[in-house]
Amino acid sequence: MNATAHPPTWKIMSAFATIYFVWGSTFLAIRVGVLAMPPLLFAAMRFLTAGILLFGWMLIRGERTPRGREWMSVALLSFLIFLCDYGLLFWAEQRVPSGIAAVMMATIPAFIAVGEILLLRTQKFTIGLVAALLMGIAGVAVLMSTSVSMGGAPVDKIGAAALIVASVTWSLASVISRKLQLPPAKAMSSGAQMLLGGIMLSVAAIASGELRSFKPGNVSPAAWFSLLYLIAFGSILGFTAYVWLLHHESPTKVGTYAYVNPVVAVVCGFFLGGEALGLRTIVGTVFILLSVLLITTKSKPVEKRVTILAEE
Repeated sequence: MNATAHPPTWKIMSAFATIYFVWGSTFLAIRVGVLAMPPLLFAAMRFLTAGILLFGWMLIRGERTPRGREWMSVALLSFLIFLCDYGLLFWAEQRVPSGIAAVMMATIPAFIAVGEILLLRTQKFTIGLVAALLMGIAGVAVLMSTSVSMGGAPVDKIGAAALIVASVTWSLASVISRKLQLPPAKAMSSGAQMLLGGIMLSVAAIASGELRSFKPGNVSPAAWFSLLYLIAFGSILGFTAYVWLLHHESPTKVGTYAYVNPVVAVVCGFFLGGEALGLRTIVGTVFILLSVLLITTKSKPVEKRVTILAEE
């Protein structure tokens, strides 16, 4: 019993390293992939494959499949998370560097806080929360503004808008998931969500004509490796480590990935992806991460939110 309640330190450290560094690196992997493959199709291949593997593994282990109302909840979350959030993220990374995309997606805790205030009524506006939200908005403004003279080109506005909408849809899914009836086994729930999300992304890719223009022979080995990395490490290994940590560590500690991932993504983009790291990026990143830190440490309801699947 004690071994289960208190796993070895090396296991805890390995799991944290996974959600910190693997999830942080997935933004660069997405960037590499979408520059060589159609974005919706690339996302569909990732999540459909990962969903089939995880859902199938849960069936083999004897977990029951979702029931009627649970499937409806799974479908709604799949639409918000995979088709909207990930679909927009993959699309936007054609126009926005991976590090900046990770930083802008770090605004999710801010939108969750707003959602809890407006929808769940479990949170109230306070001076500290308003200050944190304004700091996050300022960070986004620095990244996008053409009037702020900090060197470097501002972020593509259409891509940035897509990332903001993606953050809102993920946050909405996190908030409403508290009211939805979902499968009791988290791995089965996420496997089902990835499976349906992969199907939705596949339909969207076909409807938008991406399949007609896709030529597998023209895809670089680096893009194929990125896809495998996202499936094996970003989705399956990362999610397994995340769920395992939730059973052994506090949500507050596990939630620190929200402000570690963007730093890892910016560093990976700079050193491995050749992305610019100017004053604009640094200042915008600092503002947004301070906002996330304040929100996640000062607001207990946000700390206890239900996170359905790893962001990346």
